[in-house]
This record gives sequence, C-alpha cells and structure tokens, in this order.
Amino acid sequence: MRLGIDWGGTKIEIIALSGEGEEVFRQRVNTPRDDYQGCLAAVKELVDAAERATGQRGTLGFGIPGSLSPKTGLVKNANSTWMNGKPLDKDLEAILGRPVRIQNDANCLAVSEATDGAGAGEHVVHAIIIGTGSGSGIAIDAKAHLGANGIGGEWGGITVPWLKAEEFPGPDSWIGHKGVIDRWCSGTGFQLDYKDKTGQMLKGQQIMELKRSGDPVANEVYAAYVSRLARSLAMSANLLDPDVFVLGGGMSNIDELYVDLPPAMEPYIFSDTFETPIRKAVHGDSSGVRGAAWLWN
Repeated sequence: MRLGIDWGGTKIEIIALSGEGEEVFRQRVNTPRDDYQGCLAAVKELVDAAERATGQRGTLGFGIPGSLSPKTGLVKNANSTWMNGKPLDKDLEAILGRPVRIQNDANCLAVSEATDGAGAGEHVVHAIIIGTGSGSGIAIDAKAHLGANGIGGEWGGITVPWLKAEEFPGPDSWIGHKGVIDRWCSGTGFQLDYKDKTGQMLKGQQIMELKRSGDPVANEVYAAYVSRLARSLAMSANLLDPDVFVLGGGMSNIDELYVDLPPAMEPYIFSDTFETPIRKAVHGDSSGVRGAAWLWN
C-alpha cells in the first residue's frame, strides 16, 4: 500500500492507494497554521487512521509547499513559513517509525500526472500549479526532477518574462521580488488584478462569469492573465522543451485557457513550430496527494 500526504497551508490530506493505483482511503483535516508540532501530530493521526481503516502498513510520501535543502537537510522556500528551517524528514521518521520521501507539492503533481494522468507515457512533464500560488514541478520518466540544489522547477520566484512597459516593475511578492510568476500567474494574482481595477475582491469563477457576459474590465484582466501565463510557459518551452504541460489548481478549470494559451505563446517560442500540448490535470486537486504516494514507485 502507498500512503501519500499533501501538507498544505490550509489542509493536510492523506490518501491510500493500492498497488494498482486504486484509492482505498482518504481523509483531510485543517492545517494547524503556525503550529509545527501541531502539524506533526495531525499527520500522525491521519496515518494511524488510514492504517486502521485498511488493515495495512504503507510506505509514506509527502508533498509540501517547499523543499528540503540538499545542503542543510532543512525545509526551505515554504510559503507555509512555520515549516522553514525544520528537519521535517527526521521529525516525521521519528514519529512514524519508518522512512519517508518528501518532494515539493508541484513535483508531486508532476509525478502523479506522469504516472497515470494527463502526462502518462511522456518523457518530460512540466506541471504547473495555478491556484492560491503558482509553482511548478518537472517529472522525467515519472520521477521527480529535484535538481542539484533542490530547486528543479521552481518557477514561482522568476519574474514574468518579456515584461511590457506598463507592467514594469510589477507588484511585490512574498518571495521578495517584483512581478514574479507566483504573484501574477496564480489564481490569487488574477483576483488581485481585478481588485486593483474595481476595488472588488471576487473569486476567479465570478470574474470569469463576468468575462463571459462581456464585462470589459473582466475581459481586460483575463487577457492580461493569459498573456503573462503564456509568456511564462513559453520561457519553459524554450528552456526545457517538455513533451507536455499539465495545469493544476483552481485556475486550471477555466476551459478557455486551453484554447487561448497556445496562440499567445507562439510569438515567444524560439522555433518555427510549437505543438506541445497543454492539458488539464486528470486527477484535479487529488493529483498532489496521489503524486506523494507514488514517490515510492
């Protein structure tokens, strides 16, 4: 049995998969925010519940909103900042009594979709989260590409490429740089752009409903979002040239993106052809937790 845990800023979720990838258990709890020890206790309770319910002991994979530093072994770059600087793998192994494997949550998305999702059978999968934040992960032959410094696929802190004059220098971000992908290509960024123009903080779905009804401001915000995400994807296409892009997170449910992104990318692609597919994650918001379980494949 494979156990996967998605440790996010708002929820901690566990899934148990059979060897064939069938879900046999799932449960989630609210994340004890700013409480590292409380989070460890919540994880222990979830693992105990899964193994009681299934009668089996499982391998354990974790997806987190950061990564382990190859230099120090401590968590770094987590937007759930109370995790940073902690020896997470050692603490988990101590309370769970077995080895664990930990990857960035976007890498888990990539592994999940490369294993039995939208990128199944593809050599290089670049998976993009466009939800509360915007991160990305790379899977090569269904294995997470962590990189020599543990930052493989970390596109969130990169400034949106080919900035337009009216965009420069861009808004501030928690990362400490202006105009970054995490701020502009996330669902939160989409909402904040609309708020900047109207004073209203609406959900992404509400903004899209206004756009579909012909609202000019919603149309303007959507067009800017497509342009920024397209330029960011084009940068990846030029550098990595993956076999497929897979989108996950709340904004990935906007069907118009799959029609509008390819032509918006083409002016920035350094090639005379661009046929790389852009697909929606098959497993939706379950993909990260499934990918965590598949870290033991």
